[in-house]
Amino acid sequence: MTFSPELTFNDGNTIPQLGYGVWQVEDDVAEKVVVQAFEAGFRHIDTAKIYGNEAGVGRAIQRSGLTADEIFITTKLWNADQGYESTLEAFEASMERLGIETLDLYLIHWQQPKQDKYVDTWKALIELQKRGRVRSIGVSNFTTEGLQRIIDETGVVPAINQVELHPFFNQAELRAFNASKGILTQAWSPLGQGGELLEHATIADIAAKHNASPAQVVIAWHLALGNVVIPKSVTESRIRENYAALEVTLDGSDIEAIDGLDRTAEGAGRIGPDPAVSDFA
Repeated sequence: MTFSPELTFNDGNTIPQLGYGVWQVEDDVAEKVVVQAFEAGFRHIDTAKIYGNEAGVGRAIQRSGLTADEIFITTKLWNADQGYESTLEAFEASMERLGIETLDLYLIHWQQPKQDKYVDTWKALIELQKRGRVRSIGVSNFTTEGLQRIIDETGVVPAINQVELHPFFNQAELRAFNASKGILTQAWSPLGQGGELLEHATIADIAAKHNASPAQVVIAWHLALGNVVIPKSVTESRIRENYAALEVTLDGSDIEAIDGLDRTAEGAGRIGPDPAVSDFA
């Protein structure tokens, strides 16, 4: 079986570059599809408290027969739990649902600038890492300003920044900033939304050229850029198809053509909330 390449964090730990995400997957379904993802070859699973499926992921881990050393689990702290003490409490609750002793990666789910608790929250993640409860710590949906602030105020650089990222919104400036700080970039919603990206003529042409599916082409683009990528599907055949994107190698012209699909300059492309102003519990 082909296994995902691993990328190295700034703390020396590693993460499988291709993972499996379970956003908007009900808890009982998550158990089934995570088992299917493990069977397809995935070893990196990305969940979050707000997804409501940490327990399902935990049951899948138990069913898999895989050891802790063979898998990589990420979960995220929800906005309502931000703050130093509340973060420590929320972490323990997540671990109980997951049924594991040590977490591979813990993320602050959103920066929440108006709430303005993310520095204290980051200090709690640093403490969890010091205690050995978490191997690596990072953030999700952080701007360059938010990243710089937590670095300046704590001296600890996040291992990763998970953000919306796909060919229509390729986050070139943020990726460059992350790289300058030694922060890996992880893509959520990596295939876009609603099918428009996968039906685009450019993607279709490249897929035909490589005898691959459109989804495989987009995943291969992420891998070529050095992104950590977490495609989601609840269909077993597509789970396997997405994992097989590891076998697709794009050339320079393919990557340039996909880069050209970015809509940021037009003020378009973003699907989800803007982390600079998002404020929700």
